[in-house]
Amino acid sequence: MSRIGMKPVQVPQGVKVTVGPDLVTVEGPKGKLTQSYINEVEIAVQGATVVVARKSDSKQAKAYHGLYRNLVNNMVVGVSAGFTRTLVINGVGYRAEVQGEALMLSLGYSTDFGVAIPKGLKAVVEANGQKVVITGFDRQLVGKFASEVRSLRLPEPYKGKGIRYEEEKIRKKVGKTGVK
Repeated sequence: MSRIGMKPVQVPQGVKVTVGPDLVTVEGPKGKLTQSYINEVEIAVQGATVVVARKSDSKQAKAYHGLYRNLVNNMVVGVSAGFTRTLVINGVGYRAEVQGEALMLSLGYSTDFGVAIPKGLKAVVEANGQKVVITGFDRQLVGKFASEVRSLRLPEPYKGKGIRYEEEKIRKKVGKTGVK
């Protein structure tokens, strides 16, 4: 039995959840999100909670049970509080700045990178261009954009240069000793 799927999703004040035959819509102060779902699960609004139940005990239904409960929970949290992902830029001369609807990154290459900020997201540069804070109400979009920016210069283990998540720890490796 899915332990995550059994937990009901608490709907805070000001958030409206609408369940259709194959679509869940969540509206809140930050925006509106929709998610389609398959008929292996049943989603119902009961007062101030959303309950996800599975129709059968098949392996596939058990997997979808926890998945759709978490997707609905992420939608509710996103439209009420939002999500944040912080990137830290390490390296001499490495920096970031926001120019209009683009994030400009100087990462030690011969040219700078310009990454378009997706609609619905906001990027703020802090700490003298060394920290990028990405916020939005769609968890999937925030994570995907942060991952794309990080992939432009992955952190390397010898000097620690590159772009990493704030909570990520890079294990340093020992370089060559130069002893003959």
